[in-house]
Amino acid sequence: MSARYERQQDLVPESARSTDVCIIGVGAIGRPLALQLASIGVERIQLFDPDTVEEVNIPTQGYLEADIGQRKAVVCAQSIAAINSNANVSVHACRFLDSLYTANGVVFCAVDSIETRSAIWYDLRNRVRFWIDTRMLGETIRVLSVNPQSMASFEDYGDTLFTAEETQPGRCTARSTIYAATIAAGLAVHQFTRFLRGYPTDDDITFNLLSSELTIGNPETLQQAAAGGNEQPGRGNRRRERRHGRAVEAVTA
Repeated sequence: MSARYERQQDLVPESARSTDVCIIGVGAIGRPLALQLASIGVERIQLFDPDTVEEVNIPTQGYLEADIGQRKAVVCAQSIAAINSNANVSVHACRFLDSLYTANGVVFCAVDSIETRSAIWYDLRNRVRFWIDTRMLGETIRVLSVNPQSMASFEDYGDTLFTAEETQPGRCTARSTIYAATIAAGLAVHQFTRFLRGYPTDDDITFNLLSSELTIGNPETLQQAAAGGNEQPGRGNRRRERRHGRAVEAVTA
């Protein structure tokens, strides 16, 4: 490993550089995801996003005033190149299209629609090495990981793909902050590096910043287990940390 990466060499394997990564959505979470991945050395990246940068994206997504009116995927690719000139970035300024997907590697799903997330998952689930789904509502973050080699992981994730009517409502003016999005991106990248190192990954992480509560495991499963007096470690129910006695609400979009 080059001197550039010597301070992370015990944490991020060199295989990150040759791992194919696809990021679907480069908005609030997807943009910092892309920049963090480029920073740790990922060099083979696909980007999908149909949107253009608007003024409202500056405080919540980290885009610049000079970026307004430009395609998010194009601007994000330029930022990646500024970080790592060796990066090979495929830019698709459009919604995800199966015909353009070539990564066959690790997919980060950072879209803001549960229907879109579900459609992409059922399209790609047999063609990914590892799947990471990031969700955020205000100051509540949820990061879900799926290892296709685990049927239990498949089933647990499928249970989180609610219909639009079942999603948790939230005011548009309290939907997104750049600090929460950056934390969500960091949690997702950490799961990616754990996967590359061969370490167990967390299938379901919920972090409520306001109540300082971190939940590892499906919140509904944990609540049901606790109510029945049989909360046991296991898939989807591995560990729960409570702070200030407040409950975490699952984010669904």
